[in-house]
Amino acid sequence: MVAASAHDGDRPGRAGRIAIVGSGPRGLAVLERIGARLHDVPPGSRFEIFLIDSTEVGCGRIWRTDQDELYRMNTVADEVTMFSGPADGGPARPGAGPSLADWWRSHDPEVGRNEYAPRKLYGRYMRFVLDATEKSLPSGVSFEGIHARVVDIDGDIDIDIAGDSGGGTGGERGAETFRVHLDSGRTLLADSVVLATGHGLPRLRGTELAFAEFADRNPGTAYIRSDSPAEMDLDGIPAGTPTGIIGLGLSAYDVIFSLTEGRHGKFLEVAENEYSYQPSGDEPLIVAGSRSGLPLPARGRNQKAPDYSYRPKLFKADGILAGAGGRPLDFRADVAPWIFAEMHLVYYATLVRGLAGASAASAFVERAEERGSCDPLAIRAVAEEFGVDAPPVDFFALARPFDGLSYGSPEEFTRQVAACVREDLRHAEAGNRLDPVKAALDVLRDTRSELRRLVDFAGLDASSHARDFLGWFSPRSSLLSSGPPRKRVYQLLALLDAGIVRIAGPDSRFGMRGSTGRFTLGSPAVAGSETELDVLVDARIPGPDIHRETAGLLANLRDRGTLSEYVNRSGEGTFRTGGVATTGAPFHPVGRDGSVQEGLHVIGIPTENTRWFTFVGSGRPGPWSEFFDDADEIARHILSRAG
Repeated sequence: MVAASAHDGDRPGRAGRIAIVGSGPRGLAVLERIGARLHDVPPGSRFEIFLIDSTEVGCGRIWRTDQDELYRMNTVADEVTMFSGPADGGPARPGAGPSLADWWRSHDPEVGRNEYAPRKLYGRYMRFVLDATEKSLPSGVSFEGIHARVVDIDGDIDIDIAGDSGGGTGGERGAETFRVHLDSGRTLLADSVVLATGHGLPRLRGTELAFAEFADRNPGTAYIRSDSPAEMDLDGIPAGTPTGIIGLGLSAYDVIFSLTEGRHGKFLEVAENEYSYQPSGDEPLIVAGSRSGLPLPARGRNQKAPDYSYRPKLFKADGILAGAGGRPLDFRADVAPWIFAEMHLVYYATLVRGLAGASAASAFVERAEERGSCDPLAIRAVAEEFGVDAPPVDFFALARPFDGLSYGSPEEFTRQVAACVREDLRHAEAGNRLDPVKAALDVLRDTRSELRRLVDFAGLDASSHARDFLGWFSPRSSLLSSGPPRKRVYQLLALLDAGIVRIAGPDSRFGMRGSTGRFTLGSPAVAGSETELDVLVDARIPGPDIHRETAGLLANLRDRGTLSEYVNRSGEGTFRTGGVATTGAPFHPVGRDGSVQEGLHVIGIPTENTRWFTFVGSGRPGPWSEFFDDADEIARHILSRAG
């Protein structure tokens, strides 16, 4: 590489230089789309591309290839790809390559349909995508993968004051050179920089900070902060230690299985979908708690093609926006009724199909769409015309099944949890097309693109954004639609039966007892549930918050004013989202003074709440989703700026 020079950016005919910070799925997708587009640039074009990652170049921290095999994805491998187009018989290359499942089967022909891959294997697949991309780059393009941490970015930054939140840029562009500073002491020069830094570790605050400080004051007590479970120091928890887990989501499953199967315990399949657990003796005593008291329900057996794409019939963003007439949306009044209507449409269509066949189900959907009502009773009335008599479902009650109930003992609550989980598994086994409940819940996944059009960039009234969407809808939607593989839920039942794991109850309360120097966990709904704990593990994924970044790249860019927080000021209230403010595609950061820096791009998790559900970690075969659309918009802009 040419040494950094203040005058390097002025050399005529020099190569365009691109730095991508973070090589997890978002950063790799941008590289893949740059690689695909480079084959359309004039011969002789010269570029230098740097892909920088502090953990593992090609897959990043979350998907690192040295993590334990027991950590699994929660999306079937057939629905995962990092190539923006299908394999075409030629070599794997940007725009044409195998899905994760096809690549996996090429190494292990025994892999069946709808398998859930280990996360480390997905990391290996991503490394394969990187290798295929690098090998296919045109002769005038150099590539360097750099294992280092980017600590700061500065330089002669050209600022476009005329930028707007829709992604447009104006004003005149001059020479622009960014200096990308690495923790190794090396400095790179770049014309365009993509920040795809993924999950961070924000500064502790509130109860999390209080837990950490309490543990520091009390020897023998430990608090393990929220992080990727593969990064947590779980090995240091002694066998038999009372250990609390905050949360019952995907990360909690990972923590639980790390402390059981990961400690040489064995699951014995005594019958189909029935397990017993054989302890190793190295397990701690695990007590978990959450607001709902319900372990994350299982994903339904997949019965959809890898390239399946759902087109909503009732929940349509265009119609909702037209009805609003340009005003900010109230989520509960304007949006939620149509989401539930779509869920009921699928629920009743599945019942009609089971009773009268596919053609009757199609006729039912067509008739319900013609009536265009979001009232579940109106949809039920159409279903009755086809012979189905079933009441509407309170879908979100499924996310809080224990609300308003009380239990006389932990044993009584454990029996109720097990019964609830088994009922969910019955629906999951029937599948996500044949079971009416699981098919309806899949609508929450299948309509995310439609929902983003309504909520991104302050589409919602500020107070409704915070209270109704993020406070009410998002946690319930995530619980009902983002579950683990069914096998893991069956195995969790075995751990409950063995007494290795206990769930405290709904509205779990985590506390600190100064008189004993131990944590506490209990539920007001379960008599006798309070337990003293020596270890507390926070198994919730930390949300992004630009103001809680304490050191490193994002904090430096924030303090300099290059990055700012996105604030929703729609309507009468104000909601500080914590996400990085950007324009629309291609996602330039908006500075503290409102300026837009078009040589910089920010994508993915740091922008959560500016845009919604940026946690998606792969593309899907078939029509592009936002995952590849976003990456391609950035690639297009970078190459167009390079001329």
